[in-house]
Amino acid sequence: MNILITGGTGFIGSALAKNLINQGHAVTVLSRSPDKVAQTCGSGVNALGSLTQLKAEHSYQVIINLAGAPIVDARWSEARKRLIRDSRIGLTEHLITCIDRMTVKPELLISGSAIGYYGDQGDTVLTEQSTPYEDFPQQLCADWEAAAKQAEQFGVRVCLIRTGLVIADGGGFLQRMLPPFRLGLGGRLGGGRQWMSWIHRQDWINIALTMIADSTLRGAYNATAPNPVTNTEFTRILAQCLKRPALLPVPAWLLKMLLGEMSQLVLGSQRVVPERLLAQGFKFQYTDLTAALAEALSHK
Repeated sequence: MNILITGGTGFIGSALAKNLINQGHAVTVLSRSPDKVAQTCGSGVNALGSLTQLKAEHSYQVIINLAGAPIVDARWSEARKRLIRDSRIGLTEHLITCIDRMTVKPELLISGSAIGYYGDQGDTVLTEQSTPYEDFPQQLCADWEAAAKQAEQFGVRVCLIRTGLVIADGGGFLQRMLPPFRLGLGGRLGGGRQWMSWIHRQDWINIALTMIADSTLRGAYNATAPNPVTNTEFTRILAQCLKRPALLPVPAWLLKMLLGEMSQLVLGSQRVVPERLLAQGFKFQYTDLTAALAEALSHK
């Protein structure tokens, strides 16, 4: 297949691109730094510097839309919020315009989203049918999904992939956590009762491959392992895997002071289960957090 990935040089996209190339697909990656695509994603990947380069005669059977400015790299000022929204929603709307112009429409659009779609909901078990609690991440995800669903008017099958906390070597939230934990200075965040819904990157890739292969899949899917854990449990297991103590819990008031509104990303709770994928018969390779962390840490 001919496949286009936006955001293909990111933590998930680069690994996905390599996997697709290994399977024999032709992959094009949209990147603001097209000269770095081959280094990040592999020599067999084509690079596209801008959506304006897409022409009506270009044809992709599958488009995977993962582009977006990092949500945790800076405090959420109003300007930063606008950047975060435009990098996702604005780009997706531009992508839909490109699809409209294409002579041959893609068969499938897989578009990124996140479990932030549900908002902070404490201990409530959340499935794809759950009613969200409104806050900034929730509105961001809802608007992002709505923009992607516009592709359906052109006969494109749309799958929305609500991603949890992605575990793998070389990036993601785990890379941010490792330095203090390696020194034995990690600890729970706030009260530690908030739920962390995680997924190993290889399972995420396998979900995307399943969406490509199975034309019956459409709509929103939770890309999370079936066994979410509390922050306290995550802290204990990570420290155990590193053979270090976890001595320094970080109080909620300090996180709120340091991060402002963005603190809801680490103090908020989403107890998400992949109900639709499990009903479809999808088999997760990593259902146990200890095994997922051990695999990620084995590369260090």
